[in-house]
Amino acid sequence: METTSRLEAQGTVGDPLAPLAAAPAGMGAQRAVDDYRRASFPWYGLDEAFSGPRWLMQVGAAADGTVQHGALGHGDEPSIRPEAAGAEKERFAAVITVAASPVRRSGDGTGVLDATTVSSAAWLAGSGLLAYTWPAQLDHTLRDDWLDQQTETAFELADDLAGPAWSMLSLPVDGVPTTFHYRESEFGWVLAASTRAGVHIGAYGRGMSAYGLGFSAVQDIGAYV
Repeated sequence: METTSRLEAQGTVGDPLAPLAAAPAGMGAQRAVDDYRRASFPWYGLDEAFSGPRWLMQVGAAADGTVQHGALGHGDEPSIRPEAAGAEKERFAAVITVAASPVRRSGDGTGVLDATTVSSAAWLAGSGLLAYTWPAQLDHTLRDDWLDQQTETAFELADDLAGPAWSMLSLPVDGVPTTFHYRESEFGWVLAASTRAGVHIGAYGRGMSAYGLGFSAVQDIGAYV
């Protein structure tokens, strides 16, 4: 699959799941804002119909520092829960923006980076949702193994957007009806679509219905601090 996340395991700032974590407060938050502002593409979040809290997560970058994707949070900042039921009180949605890129040379000239597609956004969203939940019967020592297995499953699902795990859902992006790939799991929901703005959007959440969401380009990233 042509997914930005797998290729960025070689050159992402921090962990390949880095865009899933919330940004730090204080001076760290200002540095996070600066990271977002280095992007050459527009960031997307929930549109103005959403009136709840907004917060920065993190960006993912190539080895040369070029920002390639990142996420913005909306609602309650999620905590890691050992069961889906324990997370029902949380209401949040994370919106991931992935720059649309063709196959290209890596920043350090040592290899080739795959193209990014809507599957890239779907995988980032699917793995993001998993990062906050694990089955109650597992202890912390087994969670890493479970997360590795489930992340591989999320990768395979993202590679088969035409498969039975996905349905289609029309949601507005900048006011234009856009077809999203949509799936639900016991942990929440995942969305992914390509936009006319030249980026791919992924989203995941729980406690907040995906059916009533709308997305728009972020005019002021500072509003998320």
